[in-house]
Amino acid sequence: MADTRLDVLAIGNAIVDVIADVPDDFLEAEGLTKGSMRLVDTEEAERLYSRMTSPLQVSGGSAGNTAAGVAALGGRSGFIGQVAPDGLGDFYRHDLTATGVQFTTAAADVGVPTARSMILVTPDGHRTMNTFLGAAQNLPPSALDEAQIAAAAILYLEGYLWDPETPRYAMVRAIEVAREAGRKVAFTLSDTFCVDRHRDGFLELIESGKIDILFANQAEIEALAAVPHLETAVEAFAGNVETLVVTRGEHGALAVRGGERADVPAQPVGQVLDTTGAGDLFAAGFLVGYARGRSLEDSLRLGAIAAAEVIQHYGARPEADLRALAGDLLA
Repeated sequence: MADTRLDVLAIGNAIVDVIADVPDDFLEAEGLTKGSMRLVDTEEAERLYSRMTSPLQVSGGSAGNTAAGVAALGGRSGFIGQVAPDGLGDFYRHDLTATGVQFTTAAADVGVPTARSMILVTPDGHRTMNTFLGAAQNLPPSALDEAQIAAAAILYLEGYLWDPETPRYAMVRAIEVAREAGRKVAFTLSDTFCVDRHRDGFLELIESGKIDILFANQAEIEALAAVPHLETAVEAFAGNVETLVVTRGEHGALAVRGGERADVPAQPVGQVLDTTGAGDLFAAGFLVGYARGRSLEDSLRLGAIAAAEVIQHYGARPEADLRALAGDLLA
């Protein structure tokens, strides 16, 4: 794809993951159910954040994780997302750009702090999540760098950001800019709850030909097709997008493009410690392969390698050298 500054430009929620070890009685004192996930407001976010001792902080969010994965694989990546002009916003920018991701979206005072997901880890390894969406949910179309979008080979969008109205308008405009520039648009369904809430909107995007590469896991594509059968769901959408990619956890992944189909097994892993970010890193690997003109099978294998690495440790950022793990696939 000629004349591109970036291989992948991702748009999504700019969320700082704040991770801390806590004893079980901390959850009891807070009235929290172990292993649960809840959304919290500004006041609760600030209160809980102040109670976390020596937390590990990482710039997160689904699309941000994918952008970081692309960079880790040697690709050129960028990110568009909204942070507030506060300490966590400054941290998010520094941490993400340190991975090699281009992040130039200006911080904005939208009346709420930078988004954060406060993850409480008990001694048995269970993660209890408290998510404050904050400034991330206020990304306006005016924040887009349209020249950057037009110069990126692939625009990658996360379904999570479709939920609030303001960033939805931004995503629609970004798609228009990318398509006018002749670039590819990739979209991930993100979660079955996103599909359940926005099925009609997602279907309109897909059936109107605005999406070139669609990412989903098996549960998501079946939910979108409203059928409890993988092959039927794949058949329902394979003709509406240039490339359909479906991940299946330990059962591997598949991709369909035109009359071509590829299936790959999951990569062997020693021990699964944390599946957070597996889908994000799989997308990163596949997109790097796609941008470099690799085959469907090779692109799937790159995705499987990246996903396998990230599930063997805590957090959604690779710790091993992904380029070394990919070997000849990136040659």
